[in-house]
Amino acid sequence: MFKYVIQLILGFLTLLMSTAISWYEGSGIIDNPLEWKYSTPVSQIFNIEINNGQDISQLDYFVYAAKFQPFFPAIMIVSVLYICTVVIFFIFQLNHQLAIILSGIISCLFIVISGIFFNSSTVGGNVFFWITAVGAFIFISLSISLWYRKKFMFKLQP
Repeated sequence: MFKYVIQLILGFLTLLMSTAISWYEGSGIIDNPLEWKYSTPVSQIFNIEINNGQDISQLDYFVYAAKFQPFFPAIMIVSVLYICTVVIFFIFQLNHQLAIILSGIISCLFIVISGIFFNSSTVGGNVFFWITAVGAFIFISLSISLWYRKKFMFKLQP
């Protein structure tokens, strides 16, 4: 139990640090009015008219950072992958079937996310496509290996 808690704390600290840095890097959109039309999907969803940089939603900062400076947003996604993996291995000790189902759901979610980034025109979009596609493959493999382990673990025990 203790080893999972330490790993989760490290994963969340990495996520928190990379989120703060991504937020800072994404704030550069305030000074780039040419990108306001193309890099503010959250503001457009809520029909916010952008007249100056202060009108931009805070979530659009992450979109801008992911498009043009994808290193720390990619670290965010990798840390989420790591946290999900640790949680699945912990749940597997308690409930095998739930861990397999959760791993399958996460893999489907990452397949959908990678489909959103498929054929992106920016470097950041391509980076996110590959990270989410590899993450989906990892969780599909994890689901299969957990199922295989569950199936044959019970046969080996007397």
